Amino acid sequence: MERRRGSSGRSPSGRRGSHRVDGSGLRVAVVTATWNAEICDQLHAQAVQTATDNGAEVDEYRVVGALELGVVVQAAARSYDAVVALGCVIRGGTPHFDYVCDSVTQALTRISLDESTPVANGVLTVNDQQQAIDRAGFADSVENKGAEAMIAALDLSLIHISEPTRL
Repeated sequence: MERRRGSSGRSPSGRRGSHRVDGSGLRVAVVTATWNAEICDQLHAQAVQTATDNGAEVDEYRVVGALELGVVVQAAARSYDAVVALGCVIRGGTPHFDYVCDSVTQALTRISLDESTPVANGVLTVNDQQQAIDRAGFADSVENKGAEAMIAALDLSLIHISEPTRL
């Protein structure tokens, strides 16, 4: 049986994450930082709801901050069809923001490639709290990065599973 993926992944408004993917039979881990809790909790809820709405089985994990995501994401990548990493890093007055963002991005990319498992990077890197709210999938947000990351993970997982000889 061939699974059909969604269309372009864009809703009529141009926002990603609103299309459906047949995630039945897929196991997905959602690993979420707890720093900036309001934002991270919303990203997490949106990712889990999107997975459930698309038929995937979800296991949930929490870590303290974005830098800690890599350890749990790597372990999860060894036993799940896909992993979604979520967090929120807000720029402060020191270069720490740049180091954290770069480290997290490199770690998640390396894990995905090393483990040959789709890892969706849903870590927001923003200048202020309002930018995070605008992207976190609240009722008045303009984007829903938690849902978008989940759709990306499910979509890539289906490609990875259904077409391994073509890759």
